[in-house]
Order: sequence, then C-alpha cells, then structure tokens
Amino acid sequence: MRAVVDTTVFVDIEREARRLGLANPGTLLGESLRPDEEAAMSAITASELLHGVHRATAERRARRETFVEAVISAVPCLELGLLAARAHARLWAHLSAEGADMGAHDRVIAATALSLGWRVATANARHFRRVPGLQVVEVRRAPLQEEVRGFTSRLRARARPRPVLRTGERQHPW
Repeated sequence: MRAVVDTTVFVDIEREARRLGLANPGTLLGESLRPDEEAAMSAITASELLHGVHRATAERRARRETFVEAVISAVPCLELGLLAARAHARLWAHLSAEGADMGAHDRVIAATALSLGWRVATANARHFRRVPGLQVVEVRRAPLQEEVRGFTSRLRARARPRPVLRTGERQHPW
C-alpha cells in the first residue's frame, strides 16, 4: 500500500530521536510504517519541514536542518499537479459546504493522496478522517504518547488551584 506521510509523523520522529539521542532518526520512520508501505510526502510537507528549520532557535537549527534534509533526500516529494489541484478544489468546496473545513496544508496533503489513490499516514487522524473517500492510517509512536501524557500530568500537578469566591466577591480580570 502507498501512503502520503503527513508532517506530524516527521515531527514525532524528530522529537523521539532527540529524546532517545539518536544520530540517525531515519530508522524511526521505517519502524513507523509497515514494511510493504511505499511512502512519499506532499510538497507542502517539505515546505512545513523547511519552515520549521527557519523558525528553530539557534541551538536547534543545525540539528533540525540535518534531520529535515535527511527526510527530504530519503522520502520522495509529490508535486501538486493538475489532478491534485482538481481534487483539492472539490474537497475544499465540499468541506466548506459541510462546515467542516480543515487547514489549507492538510487539504493539500489529502488532495494529493486522493488524486493518487493513496492513504494518508498521520499522527493527527482527526483532521483527515473528515475527508470522504480518504483512507487514513494513524502513525503514533507509543513512547511519544507516554511522554505527552507525562508532560500533561506534570502540568496539571503544577497548576495552581483557583480561589473559591464567596457570594458578592468579584474576581479581578488579571
């Protein structure tokens, strides 16, 4: 089966590679997809990854750029041709009419997959499941999910309790 890999999958792989201290995060991509899966990315995914390089802090930029360039050289990039543009226009009109539009970049990724008859591999299946006719495979790395759960638990533990107001007391907006 073939899949257009969404940016969220690469972001998860980069985060986990950093957490594990891996020099070559490419092995994690292979572990994330089935062995018989042919993978490619939409041109907009390449743009999003490169955008992340330009927005990175000085201390993370070199590592991120190395990762992104490795992804770009290893994963084929699919252009937005006329067939995908037609699928995008139909999808955009349909989702807008349904009141269920999604982000422009995700629409391009979905349209690219639809135009080729491919699936979308994503860590954010919720966005793509609203697209009629699109097969979606959720790619989530379990250790990352545990890390996120741990992070949100730590945030909740640090949260300050809100003061209980007595009748007649006003809470200040600051």
